[in-house]
Amino acid sequence: MSLAVAIQMDPIEAIDIEADSTFALALEAQARGHALWHYLPQDLSFHHGRLTARARRLRVKRQRGDHYVLGGFERLDLAGVDVVLMRQDPPFDMAYITATHLLEHVHPRTLVVNDPASVRNAPEKLFVAHFPDLMPPTLIASDKAEIVAFREAHGHIIVKPLFGNGGAGVFHLAPEDENLNALLELFTQLYREPIIVQRYLPEVRQGDKRIILVDGEPAGAINRVPAKGEARSNMHVGGRAERAELSARDLEICHALGPTLREQGLIFVGIDVIGDYLTEINVTSPTGIQEIDRFDETNLSALVWEAIEKRIGRVME
Repeated sequence: MSLAVAIQMDPIEAIDIEADSTFALALEAQARGHALWHYLPQDLSFHHGRLTARARRLRVKRQRGDHYVLGGFERLDLAGVDVVLMRQDPPFDMAYITATHLLEHVHPRTLVVNDPASVRNAPEKLFVAHFPDLMPPTLIASDKAEIVAFREAHGHIIVKPLFGNGGAGVFHLAPEDENLNALLELFTQLYREPIIVQRYLPEVRQGDKRIILVDGEPAGAINRVPAKGEARSNMHVGGRAERAELSARDLEICHALGPTLREQGLIFVGIDVIGDYLTEINVTSPTGIQEIDRFDETNLSALVWEAIEKRIGRVME
């Protein structure tokens, strides 16, 4: 099965080929004989019922500093390709949401991964709230009195923006920390949305586990250990990646999520687990597959493409 694949992503020249999951997916697609195009989200155009992208043919290779070749620009009709990988990084803002609306005009005839309506309806820190038995005590609110009461009840807390990403704006506040009021004032100035407050999980010192699910099934994991003096485990702020095994609790969480992910067309998902708790469900542009592949000697990109090809095969029947 040779497919035409359009990749909606950020500028390919700026990616880290040793860590970028989209690059790994592109390499695997190319190895399977699929034809690739690259375009930026702002290259989408919708006119008279037709969604197109100002795209370029793409070839990739694992060679640092010379990892891609782009052809000339062409107007690509996205109804005429087999797959669109929606892989631009957050922020999950109105531009991101608009892209999901536009891609709905070609999905599912053109398979968009992940399903654009489901991506729009599943922002990381809100989607997890549909699984309250799996998550730590959590408050989503703007009301200062509610937030103060939550800290009084739980002591150490984590405060973060509802639509943040990459660990930006994440604060760990101790019960005696005098900065809560000032922080809430700052968040009010920066964001119109409520903020999210969670009970601090000290188990994060042992790591924040990123688990990849492919079509609802657990495929592998890494453990991300925060640097000394840092509350965040994200690798781009100094977190250290370690090999990880899936515990019985991890599998319980994955099996609880799996049916919903499959039903909603969320083929490639990364979840975050600290201790026994699910903290986020990442559906926009999950990362981590290259790190897992290096530790486990696996090929998660192949699993993703097998799931995509299986879905396309069912549509063609």
